[in-house]
Amino acid sequence: MPVSLLDWLLYFAVFLLPTAVLAYLCGCFNGAVVVSKYILRDDIRDHGSGNAGLTNFYRTFGGVLTLVVILCDVLKMVVAVGAVTLLIGNTVVAEYWAGLFCLLGHMFPCMFHFRGGKGILSGGTLAILIDWRVALVVWGGFLLLTALTRYVSLGSLWAGSSFPFVSWYCYPQFPLAVVLAFVTGGLVVWQHRANIGRLLHHNENKFSFHRKPPESGGRRDKL
Repeated sequence: MPVSLLDWLLYFAVFLLPTAVLAYLCGCFNGAVVVSKYILRDDIRDHGSGNAGLTNFYRTFGGVLTLVVILCDVLKMVVAVGAVTLLIGNTVVAEYWAGLFCLLGHMFPCMFHFRGGKGILSGGTLAILIDWRVALVVWGGFLLLTALTRYVSLGSLWAGSSFPFVSWYCYPQFPLAVVLAFVTGGLVVWQHRANIGRLLHHNENKFSFHRKPPESGGRRDKL
């Protein structure tokens, strides 16, 4: 491991920066955008909330292609974490490093005008890859809150806010990993800021397995 400032700069330039770019580019492969834009020829970001995520895709299009979106957003995190840990070492810090930049790519994809998703499915995959304890807290709370309230956003807010704290509990010996976890969780919560407002004003849409037909003319109704 680097021991001096020069060592850290070299380590950053040779390992951390390239792997961050690699993970980010993996994240840019947004399943909802790719499937809707290039298969259905109808960009998901022109419908519903305008968000390129699984929930908006399912509400708008539904069907078996939803499974393709899930597969894309899960596999890109697996690839990003696997590639980065292979290049810089299979460590906890490497997993959090890869996960953060993969989520940044998912949320702000450079090839799709920086308009992506909110990172719940990919972030949930990261939790599974890191530690079963992290996954249990993140996914357990998400599923419970979503099932009880039918607000996916409420479960998502739990996932984002609990992720750094359970990471801190599991890995207090890796302060850099904890810092990366707080940044990652903070990004997820930030991406749901509009949902927080709607939850506070009691006008957030509840999840239903019966999808709504897409609005004509690509109108956004902020689901």
